[in-house]
Amino acid sequence: MDVVAIGVDTHKASLAACAVDELGRPISQRSFPNNPKGHKAFRRWLSALPGPQRVGLEGAGSFGAGLARLLSEAAVDVHEVPAILTHRERRHSGRSGKCDAADALAIARVVSREERLPRANGTPMHRDLKLLVDYRDQLVAEQTRVRNRLHGDLQFLLPGYSEHFGALGGLACVSNRRSARQLLAALSGVTAEIALRRLARLDALAAEIAELRGRVASLSSGHAALLAIPGIGPITAARLLGETGDPTRFRSAAAFAMACGVAPIPASSGNTQRYRLNRGGNRKLNYALHIVALTQAREHAPARAYLERKQAEGRTWKDGTRSLKRHLADVVYRAMLADHRDQALTT
Repeated sequence: MDVVAIGVDTHKASLAACAVDELGRPISQRSFPNNPKGHKAFRRWLSALPGPQRVGLEGAGSFGAGLARLLSEAAVDVHEVPAILTHRERRHSGRSGKCDAADALAIARVVSREERLPRANGTPMHRDLKLLVDYRDQLVAEQTRVRNRLHGDLQFLLPGYSEHFGALGGLACVSNRRSARQLLAALSGVTAEIALRRLARLDALAAEIAELRGRVASLSSGHAALLAIPGIGPITAARLLGETGDPTRFRSAAAFAMACGVAPIPASSGNTQRYRLNRGGNRKLNYALHIVALTQAREHAPARAYLERKQAEGRTWKDGTRSLKRHLADVVYRAMLADHRDQALTT
């Protein structure tokens, strides 16, 4: 009997694997350590299975990253299975409780049924963009924390210091940090010493954030259609590309909008026709579209006219913004597809 799909539930120390036939019946189940030796043992087990092999991993970007790389290098058809699909399949199985073997079986059944699952590793460019943008977000969050603590130090050491200089974060605030350093140089004590250390940390963070922005802009520069959309700069484009990966994995613009969490959810009953807010989907994609919508609402005349029409229909500004985000999801999806086709023609 041929194997149709293999599901792998990944954990820090272990891998639970299950192979199923075309009816979703388990043929073989194994557990392997999640280390190089275990990955090689999994590969040998996989090679011994009959039929075409399509592997699905839950957590291919985290605990399953090592196995995903090994399988991709061996030309195995390997895909990422979102946890929500595993949860739904396990819930529909009728079995109570939860264990790794049951999760692996649920993943295998999802892989056998779903044809448009994303590739486990995606493209190197998309993966790099996601890593760089996520790292930049961490640096910006750290910059905010250091700046807030520094303002507390300055309020204690130099009451009324804001009369001499303003913001302290960012590369454009070098002169403000220089003024703060000059005032602190005349003071002694541990608080002044820590404040000077925080100023030095802000200098380093601002330089690193600026360097990352330049690198991200260089990587995303080949996506002309996406960058041509008003409100989308290099960082937002990189966030959209990094979180989306290959845009062709979505069967339609509506599927992409649902993945972004901007498609309203039907909540109708009887004669009442209504929709409720979608709180699911990829929240980073949702955030990126939200930033684009706010920017267009402020600076793009067609978007402002769109919001005015929605308000004339009796919708609130917030409802109009949500509608704009749904519209922008279609625009972004078409732009990414256009860039994907252009890149395919040039390679």
